[in-house]
Amino acid sequence: MAKHEQKSQEEHREGLLVDAAKAIGGLAGKVAAAVGVSEHGTSPAAPTKKSGKLAPKNKSRLPRREKKARKKAAYLQAA
Repeated sequence: MAKHEQKSQEEHREGLLVDAAKAIGGLAGKVAAAVGVSEHGTSPAAPTKKSGKLAPKNKSRLPRREKKARKKAAYLQAA
């Protein structure tokens, strides 16, 4: 019988701790609500508008042979 009484006393102690923790947590929640703290901590960021694709560039992209030919022609004209 002594073991049974010890178990019930331990369970009673644990129950008291759990009840105390719930009471403290409830009170902390009420204080936080009064101050204005939300559940998530910070407010969610507003959705940003995405710009989509990148703007096209005005840079011409010629193949190598055409670039070399233009470079050679410009060199010959300058000389």
